[in-house]
Amino acid sequence: MTDTLIVGGGTAGCVLAARLSEDPAHQVRLLEAGPLWTTPGAIPAELLDPTAMPIGPESPWLWRYDVALAADPPVAARIVRGRVIGGSGSINGGYFVRATAADFAAWAGKLGTSSAWSLDAVLPMFRRTERDLDFGDQPWHGCSGPIPVRRTTNPAPISAAFTAACLATGFPEVPDLNAPMDADGVGAVPCNIDENGRIGSALGYLLPALARPNLTVSGESYGTRLRFDRSRAIGVDCLRAGRIHTEWADRIVLSAGAIESAALLLRSGIGTPEQLRALGIPIVYAADVGAGFSDHPEIGIDYLVETGDQATVPVESVLELDDVEIRPYTVSFTPGIHRLGVALMRPHSSGVLRLRSTDPTIAPLIEHRYLAAESDRTRLRAAVVIATELLKRMNAHQIIEPIPARSDLAAAWLRGNLATSQHLSGTCRMGREDDEAAVVDESCRVRGVTGLFIVDLSIVPVPLSRGPQATTMMIAEQAAGYLTS
Repeated sequence: MTDTLIVGGGTAGCVLAARLSEDPAHQVRLLEAGPLWTTPGAIPAELLDPTAMPIGPESPWLWRYDVALAADPPVAARIVRGRVIGGSGSINGGYFVRATAADFAAWAGKLGTSSAWSLDAVLPMFRRTERDLDFGDQPWHGCSGPIPVRRTTNPAPISAAFTAACLATGFPEVPDLNAPMDADGVGAVPCNIDENGRIGSALGYLLPALARPNLTVSGESYGTRLRFDRSRAIGVDCLRAGRIHTEWADRIVLSAGAIESAALLLRSGIGTPEQLRALGIPIVYAADVGAGFSDHPEIGIDYLVETGDQATVPVESVLELDDVEIRPYTVSFTPGIHRLGVALMRPHSSGVLRLRSTDPTIAPLIEHRYLAAESDRTRLRAAVVIATELLKRMNAHQIIEPIPARSDLAAAWLRGNLATSQHLSGTCRMGREDDEAAVVDESCRVRGVTGLFIVDLSIVPVPLSRGPQATTMMIAEQAAGYLTS
């Protein structure tokens, strides 16, 4: 019998499997829906190359979801997630910036008097993940963790021009975006790369642990439904090689990501009663699964500039302005055209995820509901104005029309240029016992049942002011401590 069964071998699942299997007496089994490679040499070159992201229509390593970014009128889009060992950390741009002190203050505020997820509590876990090659001598950094972290010292012309424009505008330089104090300004992006390329949690954590006899990992194994004995989780139905079989365990941890972990709970009878009854799903426990998720709306401003690429990663530098992040992408999404991304990192608008069907092969309905809050429209509009001024200082030619001054026309312009950073979180939020919206407690335990935990980005109860990869690994490190105590 497996002691701990982990569903999802993504960014969090690989960390968790490696940490829990450090106890040789503890039997750990990890299921990943995508392919598994057991040696670094077997990993396809596209998954190691940090200068590109293998997320095109031909990529075989993706979950694909059609979503509604906004309504009235609708704005449709397609988002992707990594369906491969290591999850989205195996296909992303290597951005490894931590969430901010303000984020953890807000997170701790959701837990009342508890300090379990305060900055002081999680900082040792951030340090444990990393081997910072630039600031490893600082007390807030790690120097011996499994994930190498470095910043570009020879930036591409686009990045250099952007940084110069920010400094000329009067924004300060931030030497270390992962320092535990919030500071506005422009800085080099910490990235989880080394001379071998992109190093996510599969390469950094899981593969070195595969020789342990108490750790078993299966690829191409998709969890479709949880099994319960009354209110205790005891197993997971899995689709493998076209057939359903059941994996049994003393304890089950969902680490399938904010979309798939939520969908698995809903298919298994944990969710809002109205939604479950409409689909004929027997109710195991009523919980607010899928409601009020967060993501980062992003406006892409395309432009022309007379510089080359020569980039080491897709984003080498960013400008942080409280709840806004402005990113000069070093890769061209359209040949010859560059893009400046303007992302709202703490939006007030929130989204909803619901099942369309009990069929696990049918993707859930995902509505981001971006720009629903007037404050989001106002803040994003102001950020676009700043980005436009930076492009002028870069001697760049903006291709799209400038944002109108009138608020009603500006709102339509934002909607017409709306995209997403693809950082969806909070579908199974953490909270206090008296918080009706909370799906898990501060120890990542699913409320209303026993033997079931969630350890991934779905548990984050507040919008994160930075991209999620570094914080997701921290979550898994922190949860490993709860699961072994």
